[in-house]
Amino acid sequence: MPDHPPLHAAGALELAAWIRDGAVSSAEVVEAFLERIHRLDGGLSSFVTVYDDALAQARRKDRLRASGRPLPPFHGVPIGIKDLNVVRFRTTRFGSRALPRIPLPFDDRDVRVLRRAGFVIVGKLATSELGALPFTEPDIHPPTRNPWDPSRTSGGSSGGSGAAVAAGLLPLAQGSDGAGSIRIPSSYCGLVGIKPSSGRIPNLFGLPDRRILYTSGPMARTVSDAAALLDVMAGIDTGRTHWAPPPARPFAERPARSPRLRFRMTLESRVTDTAPEVAAAVRETARLLERLGHSVEEGSLPDTAIDDFLPLWQDLIGGMPLVRWSRAQPVTRWLHEGALANRRAGLDVAARFDRLLATFAPAFATADAWLMPTVAVTAPRVGALAGLAPRDAFLEAARLGAFTALVNLVGLPAVSLPAGLSAAGLPIGVQLVGSMFGEADLLAVAWDLEEARPWRRLAPGYGDAAPPGDDAAGAGIRVARFGQNG
Repeated sequence: MPDHPPLHAAGALELAAWIRDGAVSSAEVVEAFLERIHRLDGGLSSFVTVYDDALAQARRKDRLRASGRPLPPFHGVPIGIKDLNVVRFRTTRFGSRALPRIPLPFDDRDVRVLRRAGFVIVGKLATSELGALPFTEPDIHPPTRNPWDPSRTSGGSSGGSGAAVAAGLLPLAQGSDGAGSIRIPSSYCGLVGIKPSSGRIPNLFGLPDRRILYTSGPMARTVSDAAALLDVMAGIDTGRTHWAPPPARPFAERPARSPRLRFRMTLESRVTDTAPEVAAAVRETARLLERLGHSVEEGSLPDTAIDDFLPLWQDLIGGMPLVRWSRAQPVTRWLHEGALANRRAGLDVAARFDRLLATFAPAFATADAWLMPTVAVTAPRVGALAGLAPRDAFLEAARLGAFTALVNLVGLPAVSLPAGLSAAGLPIGVQLVGSMFGEADLLAVAWDLEEARPWRRLAPGYGDAAPPGDDAAGAGIRVARFGQNG
């Protein structure tokens, strides 16, 4: 492996290829990441558990490789699992002290497919309590911090996933997204995050899912790694797809020519104002899309208020079973109380869902794709919600989901992509929203944008996460000003 980057700076597909070719062992790779986790995660709290058998798992992968058997796509590569997911015989905390900590004797669906793909599961990643908020600050461990600026949040609810990948503690991670929980931390941590179409990935517990807001998805430093992980999670490479129609080719296969799409761009939300630096990054992305052959025109979506969406979120979070609500944090307990009040009042949540869908689905259908901020502001400071009353804290947090939550409602695929840095050195993300089951078109555009502004050079410099020879600050300035530098 001449001139290869350090193992922690390599992509997941690169690591898989090196392991498969025998240039490096899975044990060497996992040991390198474990060393970084133990050395650096104390300042981030991205992990809630690091598994003591991770190195033994890797050595078993090496013995399997030596046997000459066919290997799955990510054989021997380390990954972390969000702590809303069940890993067999391991405690799942759900970011909360309100649930019993009983290790269950099975993997959930996400974990099963990741094991089949050959990953070494090295631990569980932090989440907000029950995945309810876009700040990963449960009261069971210190707040999860952003490796770009540890005084800032990494977002949520997949905040541990975002922080770990951005800091080079993992090459990629699994997350889940009910109102932006993959895309928000991806934006705040300078990553690629994909929320697939509804039905693309089976939900964890086999529930009827045409009205379910959440789905699982990948978080990675590059489009290729994210696309390959999407193939795994969606069952594309195993023949076990969900009810979504399979793509014409695996998502990881970049097409020879990208489609030319009609984009509509919006910067407006009734819920929150878009910060000038964020608006500028979206407009720069629009100009780049036009140079790449797409059309972009201004657009707008119907007005909505947080209270329109709130009953759906109350029902999702407040309806979770086995929770001892008296032990929950104030905001999640308030969501549960709201769900109970809605039921007593006879509110038909399914009908509310359908009415909102009937309002917003036609608006999104007026273009091939939409361009908008992922989040309207850069990462807030850790503790920004401290001292607020539960409803006020929720309203403040919900503003971070102004441009993401509606995409969960309509079930469309979306990808958050890095779009440079703010003047304070914080990542800014832009969101591309596609047509139903149109992940392949979004990924084709994402590859083109990544090629035009290679954000892999953009690294937070936490520990030694920036690849050797790269000036992370300089790379950030180049990417942030891609429109000026061409």
